[in-house]
Amino acid sequence: MRRELFVCCLFCLSLLTLSAQEIPMQEVAALEQVYGDVQESEGLLPMNELGIEFGYALYEAEITVEDVDPMLAVENIRDYASVYVDGRLQGWITDNQKNIKLTVSTGTHHLQLYAENIGRITYGPEILDNSKGLFGSITLEDVEIENWKMTPLLIRDCDVEELQFTPCQTKQSPCFYRGTFEIETPTDIFLDTSGWGMGEVWINGQYIGSFWENISQRTIPVPAAILAKGINRVVVFELKNNCRQVVRLSEKAIFD
Repeated sequence: MRRELFVCCLFCLSLLTLSAQEIPMQEVAALEQVYGDVQESEGLLPMNELGIEFGYALYEAEITVEDVDPMLAVENIRDYASVYVDGRLQGWITDNQKNIKLTVSTGTHHLQLYAENIGRITYGPEILDNSKGLFGSITLEDVEIENWKMTPLLIRDCDVEELQFTPCQTKQSPCFYRGTFEIETPTDIFLDTSGWGMGEVWINGQYIGSFWENISQRTIPVPAAILAKGINRVVVFELKNNCRQVVRLSEKAIFD
């Protein structure tokens, strides 16, 4: 009886220690490593025409700003995009919020829109128009932006174990982060992504799920089967870049 109690206490202590762990992201990998074939066009092409059914695409163009802090307006977006100018996050646009004021000076700048399609349309009036990504027109102070470069981002299809990581440094644009944690006894657990924006997560090379700050769920289940005794690797792709560099382990699911 005492031995069983001792073993139980050791297990509980191990779980408590595991669930209390903070995992610092110590390395980064550039997103360019998962670029697909680039397409160029005067106007925008939806993801369908870029060969993307699900996932991410990068839309880029040079813009000329004549007035400080101009308004960027998107005709069609499905479903979400982070907006960057010269590599700095400006904010995000969605199907319900298609305008954004850019905090930029006059002159020529590099506009980057990292788009993600959250899912396919399966009902409603738009079922026959299942385009995703950005399409139609994008205007800057009512002037249409032209000459786009569009790149599929092969994030969900990549082997994160093959990515080239370097020691962590401040990153303004979307990228992959990697950290490690150590456990004694693999057990079912949760990964807490509170404070991160939108992205994907892998542990020991196995994809475990996605996160988005706009939904109430803050944790992703981690089955014991993919964990190893000793050192484990976690990779996080962050689209929005909230400048977070820590994830946590939790023994229970967390919701806002």
